[in-house]
Amino acid sequence: MAGEYSSDKILVERIAAGDKLAMQALFARHRTPVYRWLYRLVGSETLAEDLLSDVFFDVWQQAGRYQGRAAVSTWLLSIARFKALSARRRRIDAPLDETIETTVADSADDPEITLQKKSRSELVRQAMSKLSPEHREIINLVYYYEKSVDECAHILGIPAATVKTRMFYARKKLAELVKGA
Repeated sequence: MAGEYSSDKILVERIAAGDKLAMQALFARHRTPVYRWLYRLVGSETLAEDLLSDVFFDVWQQAGRYQGRAAVSTWLLSIARFKALSARRRRIDAPLDETIETTVADSADDPEITLQKKSRSELVRQAMSKLSPEHREIINLVYYYEKSVDECAHILGIPAATVKTRMFYARKKLAELVKGA
């Protein structure tokens, strides 16, 4: 992880100097997680793809402003979140609930296990859709993107204590929803 963190920082420094190959490398490394984050926030593949382009265009233009206070992946998700929230505000008809992609079945599983995993996945997906947007956001960042409390605070622009509080209540509510289903 530390090697990836430092190599990402080097890529951003090279992008700031106008290195197109560094931009391609950063895009290749981070496009999938950033796209998934955007898709969870906006719920539209087309809009998520458009916003993904906007995020990396901003990276190209603003790489010189990156100060290294957070991991590059955290910086990217922060830019993406801002873009997604702005897009949602512009789209009055946009649904606020996020969808989570279905899990891919493990080819080593037999049909019964595959069905059980799909059921559990569907149960969690339905429970997640009932959480508030703030709680869904925290669960996504911590469990799907494996971000720390400090990184979540940076991405969301809230104090670390608020992240911890939201995480506590989000897990509690999610457990209640899953248990009650």
